[in-house]
Amino acid sequence: MLKRLVRLCVCLLPFATGAVAANSDTNASFVTKAAQAYMIEASTGTVLLAKNENEAFSPASLAKLMTVDLVFDALSKNQITLDTQYPVSEYAWRTGGAPSRTATMFAALKSNVRVEDLIKGVAIQGANDSCIILAEGMSGGEPAFAAAMMRRAKTLGMERSVFGNSTGLPDGKSKTTALDMVTLAAELRKSYPNLYPYFAQPDFEWNRIFQRNRNPLLGFGMGVDGLAIGFAEGEGYSIVASAERDGRRLFMALGGIASDKERTEEAKRVLEWGLTAFESRQIFADAEVIGQASVYGGTSRSVDLVAKTPVSVYIPINNPERLSARIVYRWPLMAPVEAGHEIGTLRIFAAGRLLREVPLYTKETVAVGSLSSRAVDALMELGETLLFSWLWDKPEPT
Repeated sequence: MLKRLVRLCVCLLPFATGAVAANSDTNASFVTKAAQAYMIEASTGTVLLAKNENEAFSPASLAKLMTVDLVFDALSKNQITLDTQYPVSEYAWRTGGAPSRTATMFAALKSNVRVEDLIKGVAIQGANDSCIILAEGMSGGEPAFAAAMMRRAKTLGMERSVFGNSTGLPDGKSKTTALDMVTLAAELRKSYPNLYPYFAQPDFEWNRIFQRNRNPLLGFGMGVDGLAIGFAEGEGYSIVASAERDGRRLFMALGGIASDKERTEEAKRVLEWGLTAFESRQIFADAEVIGQASVYGGTSRSVDLVAKTPVSVYIPINNPERLSARIVYRWPLMAPVEAGHEIGTLRIFAAGRLLREVPLYTKETVAVGSLSSRAVDALMELGETLLFSWLWDKPEPT
């Protein structure tokens, strides 16, 4: 049976010809102690580091980033305000407050707390009572809020993440990945730039108790301005961080680190490498034709493909990598085809590693062709379909 067909077009990028291939790969030679790691450059989406990025681990307090995302989303939609107040239930107080001996903002039982203060409690102190108060106030309880977290995760493409509660406290089912955490961190800054600075506030005082920001990277002058740390018994220490320096922003997630001290040292080392070892290289200009897609039954048998913005990647400074690219689109593409229609993706690779994916759009309109041209194209499509079907279903040699 014929399965879904995808047409691939392999192309060598403009500057990948000549002596730019290196004997050693900067990314391959960089070794991190983290069991899971993922880091991207924000403006291009270039993947700078990837190690077991889709391997699941317990999010622990990293789950609080999804709680913050839901709160920021509600604020942006005017469903709540920073001055909205929520009550502190006995469950929130016992489970995440002073009696819990976990990270807490020390909200008083049966008091009312403003949303802005609760946000500070989560973003600055990783407070469990803040999370539960927000979950109960916004959704009526933890189960309903966790369901909202899951819906939001799916919307963001975090397909491998499961959130069982607002805090990340052990529940036996919550999980995430380094890639999903970077996706969430990037979304938080992109969609809520006016609220994102809460993560970088150095301290917060509540109920006469002063606490400093739990992010260990904020005081090192590296340009770090978020986000969260976590720890899960048996799985080690984790961190999600973002840093900006000289106009370059990185998002990073590390998991499975042996100790708190090692987490800080390794996070500093990985970020510093990402901020200093790469340079930007533009490979396609704005509106430059990147490739073509075959069109059947139209006035033209192909259509030019372009990106909506210039296409750049980050590559190692000392050992530039030979790049290649692949255009992927759903086949067959039937006329009529409208200009500006997204039909495929440009996938850019270095040494076999996927660096980034860029949506591709049709540059012009292709109208329906004449009856005779459509007949010829129909025969060509049938032949290619039979060929692809035979190649797809042909058993591999034993």
